[in-house]
Amino acid sequence: MKKNVVMFLLVLFYLIELPAQVYKSNQPLANTFSIVARDTVTGDMGVAVQSHWFSVGSIVAWGEAGVGVVATQSFVNPSFGQRGLELLKNGKTAQEAVDILITSDEGRDFRQLAIVDSKGQSASYTGVKCIAAAGNIAGDNYSVQANMMLNNTVWGAMSEAFKQSTGPLAERLITALEAAQKEGGDIRGKQSACLLVVRGKATGNLWEDRLIDLRVEDNPNPISELKRLLKVYRAYEHMNKGDLAVEKNAMNLAMDEYNAAMKMFPENLEMKYWTAVSLANTGEVDKALPMFKEIFNNDKNWKELTKRLVPVGLLTVEQKNLNLILEQ
Repeated sequence: MKKNVVMFLLVLFYLIELPAQVYKSNQPLANTFSIVARDTVTGDMGVAVQSHWFSVGSIVAWGEAGVGVVATQSFVNPSFGQRGLELLKNGKTAQEAVDILITSDEGRDFRQLAIVDSKGQSASYTGVKCIAAAGNIAGDNYSVQANMMLNNTVWGAMSEAFKQSTGPLAERLITALEAAQKEGGDIRGKQSACLLVVRGKATGNLWEDRLIDLRVEDNPNPISELKRLLKVYRAYEHMNKGDLAVEKNAMNLAMDEYNAAMKMFPENLEMKYWTAVSLANTGEVDKALPMFKEIFNNDKNWKELTKRLVPVGLLTVEQKNLNLILEQ
């Protein structure tokens, strides 16, 4: 109870001290920790954030393929996201973009901002009136920043965790968030998180350029949930590749992809179903039958769906094998 009263008074103090033009703009108080970074191998860029604030990703994380990524937080100035990307597109460096945005903002003392561009240049800023503990570290190809943290070691822990991590960029970004939480994280607790990854080089197609866009809007353990969603995303990467293989009638490849997804989530009926279909289409009906039986026992609608695959050529078994499948 005492902690809640202290926090209320602290936030009230900052609202009273906040310049009128900042307060009247109704900008959200997204006190949080975040990382913006670029993968030196693929060139892909990403943002990951966590906060005790609803839907933090919708206001903090910004990115555009071939341009850069931005995190705008503390007493958020949402315009920093789009304006920052526009400045990068107009040839400004990450540092120049940060300087221009901060200099032009009368509420700069309450802001926190970080940018990484497509070349890996980084820059970040923490206003002198951001709620303690607050700070940032800008390094090669990344920047970490945090405010209203329980401890002043949070952003340092994020920096070290990211530098020492390996693997795909998305997983490395979550590793940095986990390190922040392990150090104490947001003094208020946990609520929402976001993970955004865009291509290092734009294709011109938004659906191809935005590689990962995952949000946890309201959850008691948002980083854990974000990590789970990323694993689901990886599994469905295999599913999508399996679908593409089916389109090209490459059934063996489809089976491999569907099976890879199923191994990641063996309880997922969708993944198990298409693995069974692929097995049947490649002549391994005997292996598929137990899987069909389990699926049909869980939900009879999958049996009805199976009948509908035949006319469109997605299930290409002989009639006797179709009968065997439907008998399960």
